[in-house]
Amino acid sequence: MAFLHNPNQNHLLAALPADELERLSPHLEPVAMPLGDILFNSGSSLQHVYFPATSIVSLHYVMENGASAEIAGVGNEGILGIPLFMGSSTAPSRVFVRAKGYGYKLKAQLLAEEFKRAGTMQRLLLRYTQALITQASQTAVCNRRHPVKQQLCRWLLTTLDRTSSNELILTQKMVADMLGVSCKGVTEAAGKLQQAGLIRNRRGSITVLDRFGLEEHACECYSVVKAEFDRLFGRDLDWRRLAGSTMALPDVNANICMPA
Repeated sequence: MAFLHNPNQNHLLAALPADELERLSPHLEPVAMPLGDILFNSGSSLQHVYFPATSIVSLHYVMENGASAEIAGVGNEGILGIPLFMGSSTAPSRVFVRAKGYGYKLKAQLLAEEFKRAGTMQRLLLRYTQALITQASQTAVCNRRHPVKQQLCRWLLTTLDRTSSNELILTQKMVADMLGVSCKGVTEAAGKLQQAGLIRNRRGSITVLDRFGLEEHACECYSVVKAEFDRLFGRDLDWRRLAGSTMALPDVNANICMPA
C-alpha cells in the first residue's frame, strides 16, 4: 500500500523546526496501522516509537480477570512510546489500533538521541507527556464518577477530534471495552443520544449529527483536557517559535479541537 509521505500530518512532527525534521525524516518509516493491530503489549520492550497520522491508538489496561478499559487515546496530536524518554524501556500497558489508518515508525534509539539534544523535540515531548497525564487522570475520574451517557459523549468527541469524518467505524462492544462498561449500558446511552438527534447509530458505525449538542451532553472532563491541550499547543501560536524559545507556557483560549 502506497502512502503520501507527509510527517506534518502528525502535530508533533509538524511543530519541529526544519533542521530537526530534516534530521529525522530519513528515518521516519510510514506504516499501515490496521484496526486491532497491537503495537505494544504490557511489559514488552520498546524498540520503536510511533507517530500516528490518520490512525487512532488506544492505551489499554487489561486486568487479570480479563476486564479492561482505555487509559488514554493517541491520534495525530501525539506519540506512542513516551516511557523511552521517561527512564523506562518497556511498555506499561497494551497499545493497539482502534481506528485504522497509518503513522510513522522511528527507532527508539534515534528518538532517545534526539531527546538528549535538549532541543525542540525534547520540549514538545515533555509538554505532550504533561497533556497525556492530564488525559489519563481525567479519564480515570470520568469512568468512576460520570454516567455512561456522559462518558460516551466524551469518548465520541475525542475520537472526532482525531479524524476528518463524522462517521466513526466501531461496534458498541468496542466502545464498551474502551469505557470499561457493559454493552447494555452503551446500547442504552447510544439510544438516548439517537433519540435526541445527536447521533445515528447503525451496526458497526456511529455517525455524529450534532457535535455541539454532543458537547452539551458531555461531562466537564472533555473540556478540561481540551483546555490543557489548548494551553500547551494553541494552534494560534507559532509552534516553531514557541518551542524553540525559553518563554513561559502560554495561557491560550484558541478555538481548537484537540483530544480529551
